[in-house]
Amino acid sequence: MTRDLFARHRSVLPDWLSLYYEDPLEITHGEGRHVWDAAGNKYLDFFGGILTTMTAHALPEVTKAISEQAGRINHSSTLYLNRPMVELAERVAQVSAIPDARVFFTTSGTEANDTALLLATTHRRSNTVLAMRNSYHGRSFGAVGITGNRSWSPTSLSPLQTLYVHGGVRTRGPYAHLDDREFIDACVADLEDLLGHTRPPAALIAEPVQGVGGFTSPPDGLYAAFRDVLHERGILWIADEVQTGWGRTGDHFWGWQAHGRGGPPDIVTFAKGIGNGMSIGGVIARAEIMNCLDANSISTFGGTQVTMAAGLANLNHLLEHDLQGNARRVGGLLIERLRAVAAQVPHVREVRGRGLMIGVEVTRPGTDRADPEAASAVLEEARAGGLLIGKGGGHDTSVLRIAPPMSLTVAEAEEGAAILERALRSL
Repeated sequence: MTRDLFARHRSVLPDWLSLYYEDPLEITHGEGRHVWDAAGNKYLDFFGGILTTMTAHALPEVTKAISEQAGRINHSSTLYLNRPMVELAERVAQVSAIPDARVFFTTSGTEANDTALLLATTHRRSNTVLAMRNSYHGRSFGAVGITGNRSWSPTSLSPLQTLYVHGGVRTRGPYAHLDDREFIDACVADLEDLLGHTRPPAALIAEPVQGVGGFTSPPDGLYAAFRDVLHERGILWIADEVQTGWGRTGDHFWGWQAHGRGGPPDIVTFAKGIGNGMSIGGVIARAEIMNCLDANSISTFGGTQVTMAAGLANLNHLLEHDLQGNARRVGGLLIERLRAVAAQVPHVREVRGRGLMIGVEVTRPGTDRADPEAASAVLEEARAGGLLIGKGGGHDTSVLRIAPPMSLTVAEAEEGAAILERALRSL
C-alpha cells in the first residue's frame, strides 16, 4: 500500500517535494509523543511534524476544541467579527512582551515572514533588508529572496535587496576561533561596516536559533548588541520565532529573550507549534508598525475559527502545564546524554542546542567536513529502531535535528537517546 501511494505521489506532485527515507513513511495516527505508520509500526517522534506538534499528538484539549468549533462554524474570513480570533490575539499579545501589540494571523510561517517584510519595508520606505547567513525564512518568493541557505534558495531573483550579516553560526566561519565576547564584537563591527556601504535598510530579520540551518545560534546577547546599532539608525528588528517560540528553548518563552537587553523586537513572527498541527502563523508588532499600511487587506484563511480554537486550547495547555519548564529540564538531560554519546563517536563534531531544540552535527571523522551520507544513514537506522528525527544544515554541514513535543518525559528522552546512540555507533 505504501509503495502504491509513493508511486501516486511521484506521478502528481513536484519532483522537488522532498521525502525522508529510502522507503518513504506514511504516518496514519499519533498519540502523545508516538506515531504509527500504515504497517502498524510504532515510533517515538523526535521531530513533531517539523517542530509543529508542539504539545502532543492527539492532545484531548485541542481535539475537543476543534470538534466543538467545527460543529458550529469552520470559517467566515476576517471580513466578519471572529470571537476565537480575538481571544487568541489577546492571549498572544499578552505573552509577547511587545508594548501596544497588534496581532495579524496567517496560515504559515512563510506568510508571516512575508507580512513582516511588507510591514517593515512600508514603515521604513526601504526595500533593503539585512538577513543572517545560513538563515531560512520560508518558501515564498519574498522569503526565499532573503534566505541565506543555498540548499533552500532556488532563485537569486527577489523583490528585496538583501545584505547578509555574520553571527548566526557560532562554531564555523571567520570568527569561530574567538571567544564569545570577541565574537560578538567582531559581528557588530562587521554590521557597522556593512551599514556604511549601503542605503539605510528597513530591518534585520533573524532566527534566534537557526532551524533549517541546523539549530545553530550565536552567543547570548549578539542580537541585543545588534539592536543598539540598529536602533541608532531607526532600523527595525524582526525576530523569526517560527521554530523557537512558545518556550521550546526552555530558558526563555521567546528565543529573542536570550538577547533582550534592549527590549523586545519591533516585529515577531510565529507559526508551527502554536497550532499543534493546525495551520496557524502570525505577526506581532507595535501598533504604529502594524497600522502603517495604507491599502485594504484581509486574510481569507488566516484567523479561521477552527484553527483559532485549536491554537487557544493549545497555548492554554502549554502555559497551564509549564511545558517551557519541562523543555528546560528534560531537554537539558537529553543534551547531556547525547554529548556523552558524541564523545565516543568520531562522526559527531558537536551536540548543540537548548531545551528541546537539539542539533547533532555529523562530519567525516577527524575533519570538519560534512557527511550527509552518514547523516542519512543515522536517520534510516534510527527509524529502524523506532525513532523519527530530522535533518538540516547549510554551507557544507550535515545535522541531525531533534525537537520532540514539549511534553516529552524523562523515560521517553532516555529511550530516544538510546536508539539514537545505537544508530550513531552503527556508522
